[in-house]
Amino acid sequence: MRDHHSLSLSSTYDPDLNALWARMQSEACGCSDTLIRDLFAVNICDHADFASALASLLGTKLTDRAMTEPTLTRLVAESLADEPAIIFSAAADILATFERDPACPDLTTPFLFFKGWQALQAHRIAHHLWHQGRRPLAYHLQSRVNERFGIDIHPGAQLGRRMSIDHGTGIVIGETTIVEDNVSLFQNVTLGGTGKKKGDRHPIIRQGAMIGAGAKVLGRLEIGAHARIGAASVVLEDIPPHATAVGNPARIIKLTPPE
Repeated sequence: MRDHHSLSLSSTYDPDLNALWARMQSEACGCSDTLIRDLFAVNICDHADFASALASLLGTKLTDRAMTEPTLTRLVAESLADEPAIIFSAAADILATFERDPACPDLTTPFLFFKGWQALQAHRIAHHLWHQGRRPLAYHLQSRVNERFGIDIHPGAQLGRRMSIDHGTGIVIGETTIVEDNVSLFQNVTLGGTGKKKGDRHPIIRQGAMIGAGAKVLGRLEIGAHARIGAASVVLEDIPPHATAVGNPARIIKLTPPE
């Protein structure tokens, strides 16, 4: 049953981490399938809280021969301790995914199995490191996310809370991109530059916007709040709030005023 009313879904407030973690443990720890039970235990049931589980998950997913799993897990845990807002953003992203994606049956599924959510949380750690001046390390995490998930998000990109990345394969987000809260992206979306400018050269995606599969949004333009960009569209100019745009080049086919 998709009952999320007991959990805070508002982007204005921090999610209730204790309620979310209790819900996730309840979902995971009663599993009777012996083949998957250990996966639930290692990633959820054996952890005291959401932050510990998140650090362990990212350490496991992003390890390579140059950086061991314990080292990466400690790095993520230290980053979460330095910037606890990342923990709340990760929880808010899970709730947004559960709310928007009809293929998401519960809260543990995006945590364990949705690479879009996992890549987004790895980016949040890389972004933290980027602003600490640890840029080679941030680039390393970007590279590992790309290798592991096929998703390329520059560590300088600013991504809001309650963001959902559905499927995720082929997503590219450039360095100076700004994505506000409550935005949804689908596979093969590019938030890129045109190659003609330095400085701020990537899009601004305002709150509540949706960018459909395969869409390309190029240059320092603005997608307005609650706008919708159709699949495979190429956007080269600003799109106003509450508009629906489709095509190559994208044209506005609907403008729905807010209620």
